[in-house]
Amino acid sequence: MNENKTLGFGTAAIGRPQYINIRQGHYFDGDLEAFKTQGYAVLERAYNLGIRYFDTAPGYGLAEQLLIDWLKTKTDPKIKIATKWGYTYVANFNPDAAIHEVKEHSLKKLNEQWETSKVLIPNLKVYQIHSATFETGVLENDAILNRLAFLKNEFSIDIAITTSGANQIEVIKKALDVSVANEQLFDAFQVTYNILDQSLYELHSELMGQNKTVIIKEAIANGRLFRNERFQNYNKLYTVLEELSEKYNVGIDAVALKFCQQTIKDSIVLSGASNVTHLESNAKVTSFKLSENDIERLKDFAVNTTNYWNERKQLNWN
Repeated sequence: MNENKTLGFGTAAIGRPQYINIRQGHYFDGDLEAFKTQGYAVLERAYNLGIRYFDTAPGYGLAEQLLIDWLKTKTDPKIKIATKWGYTYVANFNPDAAIHEVKEHSLKKLNEQWETSKVLIPNLKVYQIHSATFETGVLENDAILNRLAFLKNEFSIDIAITTSGANQIEVIKKALDVSVANEQLFDAFQVTYNILDQSLYELHSELMGQNKTVIIKEAIANGRLFRNERFQNYNKLYTVLEELSEKYNVGIDAVALKFCQQTIKDSIVLSGASNVTHLESNAKVTSFKLSENDIERLKDFAVNTTNYWNERKQLNWN
């Protein structure tokens, strides 16, 4: 199988059974060994489908350790791992946990999580601040920025941020201005982008012009792109997506992923599949191309960014 350079795999859903999402089927029954086995199977299928970019984090429950163990079965230097620091998973696989993750952008947390993540070298290529925000002050913390610059130079890895929230574009602009020893620190940006939140589009040309890598997450808008009676405000969008799904003989998920690939050129779009069936459906993104008319129709469904994120906040962990 040839390498798929535009589709990556995000491991959150195979590392912890709950996520902010609208669940399509699968539910964790408490069997942790079976959950791990399924995670390995999804990683292996992703590899066999040509995916070589894998995104993980300590905050994704078992995910980072699953990748560490899975990599022991591979000798492929083309496998690229991106991981993060800044979140700790605390739910202990309890579906009723009041708190699932704790955010901490401190030098102590960076050093602590790096000690585990560095085991991913030499496949570790991207090291990310997990959900950088203005509120934590992480983009102004000289001790952290200097430490990241050291890791970048010492291990020849890209330093990146992931973003979420209504002001993610402002956060990226701030990050672009961060320099250490007169060199830009951040090489890559993992950003929420989809048919509903298209805010990244305005900054895409600038990022490409600065030779930055763009990784797209939440391309299916946490499941909101599938017809749902809770979101009747999207009924017109659902109708168009279903029409395109039938036109190209692929799932709505593949249409959504393709929209991201075609509108944010040269990006890596992450599949967040939790099982092999969903992953294979996502991978059909390589089998077709949306027409310009299709793209323009979908662009019309962009919503106000603040409204998008307020709606997302109402979604449950499940």
